[in-house]
Amino acid sequence: MRLQLTARTGHPDFLDLPWDVPLAAWDHPRIIETPLGIHRHVVRTVRYDDRLYHLKELPRRYALREWSFLRHLREEGVPVVEVVGVATLRDDVAGERLDACLITRHLEFSVPYRLLFLRREHHALRDPLIDALAQLLVRVHLTGFFWGDCSLSNTLFRRDAGSLAAYLVDTETGELHRELTPGQRAGDLELAAERTAGELLDLQAAGVLGDAIDPVEFGLDLRERYDRLWAELTQDEVFGPDEQHRIHDRLRRINEIGFDVEELELSRGDGDRTRLHLRTSVLEPGRYQRLLRELTGLEAQDHQARVLLNDVRNFGAWLARTEGATLPEPLVARRWLERSFEPVLELVPAGLRGRREPTQVFVEVLGLWQRWSAEQGSDLDLLDAARRYVAEVLPRAEEEQLVTEDETDDEDVSGWLPDALATTAALDRAEVTRRVREG
Repeated sequence: MRLQLTARTGHPDFLDLPWDVPLAAWDHPRIIETPLGIHRHVVRTVRYDDRLYHLKELPRRYALREWSFLRHLREEGVPVVEVVGVATLRDDVAGERLDACLITRHLEFSVPYRLLFLRREHHALRDPLIDALAQLLVRVHLTGFFWGDCSLSNTLFRRDAGSLAAYLVDTETGELHRELTPGQRAGDLELAAERTAGELLDLQAAGVLGDAIDPVEFGLDLRERYDRLWAELTQDEVFGPDEQHRIHDRLRRINEIGFDVEELELSRGDGDRTRLHLRTSVLEPGRYQRLLRELTGLEAQDHQARVLLNDVRNFGAWLARTEGATLPEPLVARRWLERSFEPVLELVPAGLRGRREPTQVFVEVLGLWQRWSAEQGSDLDLLDAARRYVAEVLPRAEEEQLVTEDETDDEDVSGWLPDALATTAALDRAEVTRRVREG
């Protein structure tokens, strides 16, 4: 048997897997069934202790391209799945060449979009999905990467406080440039609008969406929010001599949406006006994530980090009132961990810890504590709110650390939704494409 296997350190060597057998025919004790997005290639999942890895079989040239692209995008700070290995030059027992396999690590607490729609109210999903996908596409484009296959199917979503965070999955059709032209960006965006509208049309044809979401309007709004975000991050702005505060406002807005300013250039414009030119960088984690990690050591999504930092500051203000002195921020953070965060997490029984990330648990407890306190007209004890959350809310939440085989995810929409009208949906896609393009 011939095999060339490249794997990053810190992960298994994967040598015990049956590489001389086509991936679709694997019958191995490490194989587990998990719902995945729709792929044009065979994808299987293997378990090593408490870690899961996805294997995708595809031609060697595309596997190596995707290996390179995913590593590059991750280094640039774009939220992508972690690529850990690639197996090439595979031969079967008869000496016939097999396709290569790309190996990526499972993104814990991530959910494919189709399961999100099966689990949550559709109207509550619409705007978070659009915002997450628009921001992901902007981040990709800022690095000079033409995705070429942006869709809901090629994206994974994680909870981020009350929002969603989007992660890029497939890059095999991508192209890397030093910088994208406006035409390249527009073309990629148009493809994204058309494909997301088509995917939602499939759900609508299957009777899942109903009138809750208009697939065409979804695609049009995606394009609008992308344009607005791109302009905020890249557009030059002219200021008068008494409008310097607008520079600070612009920088603050950029930080608040999870980006950093790498380079700021001020040049004299017409008369006494000043032109501001920005070069924004795509850094992951963002500003709030970095601040939270530096203060507490906790890892979180950006919106989660913002909520937790606010709670640390509120806790610090309470300490200052009760102790009569303002304490250093690192000391405040340490006491917050000891008195608030860790006691709340300790109340979650082992059997429920896969339902939510620890930081998401605390964010949800905070939100319910505020609501329940308002309802009773006085502050509820935080731990009492956490106990109520663990007893009443968390047991009803879905498992998200590992989505199990109980939630089916067949290749065809008809396999997981009742009476899916795949043919009808396909016929209607042409109308969707026309309306999105004309919009």
